[in-house]
Amino acid sequence: MWSSGGRCVYATLQSRRIERLQGEETGGAARRKQLPCASGRRYRAVVIGSEQPLLFLDVDGPLIPFGATREQLPDGYPTYESGHTPREPDANPLIPRINPAHGPRLLALPCDLVWATTWMSDANDCIAPWLGLPELPLVSWPESAGSAGSADEDARYGLHWKTRPLLGWAAGRPFAWVDDEITDTDEAWVEAHHSGPALLCRVDPRRGITDEDYATLGSWLRTRRGAGARRAPRPRR
Repeated sequence: MWSSGGRCVYATLQSRRIERLQGEETGGAARRKQLPCASGRRYRAVVIGSEQPLLFLDVDGPLIPFGATREQLPDGYPTYESGHTPREPDANPLIPRINPAHGPRLLALPCDLVWATTWMSDANDCIAPWLGLPELPLVSWPESAGSAGSADEDARYGLHWKTRPLLGWAAGRPFAWVDDEITDTDEAWVEAHHSGPALLCRVDPRRGITDEDYATLGSWLRTRRGAGARRAPRPRR
């Protein structure tokens, strides 16, 4: 069961996700459907005994692109059909914006995939089936994430609220992190505090994960060379 603090943090993270996307052209009724689209079960799967690097994967931005203007995309973002059905297929109108081709491409990477998103267990209920992915382990954010305390202190220094929890989850294992909010501060902090190799791959949320991003990830994951945080190329603006 969630503690009262845990429920507050969950609500905060979900509100943050909804606020980022509610400016999209989905209409009021669609926005009301952007509430958690699964039963809220908490998954505790952990990748154990693997020698592969981890890949921490965000959803909003990398998989669900957003933020392009009408001038950039006059017809809006394309939508897709998938041969796989989410457990709640009508619960979130943005899921068809996810290109199902991401699924095979993610599975082909030599790594252990881990959800690192405010979708939390909804990522396994809604997005994994759409992409044809198995149920993945996920990062459970601590109660301080997105709330007062250490997160506020990190924010003053420009450190993303996910950065500390991800290093704790990795526990020294090589990892790549794919997100649209990574900054130079996060890269420097990871390089200073993580004992293994790391690649921080910031994607442009208007475009999502690109062929260039997959090439960068694939090359780094296959080699795992170097120590400290390695920087992926910045997205073109």
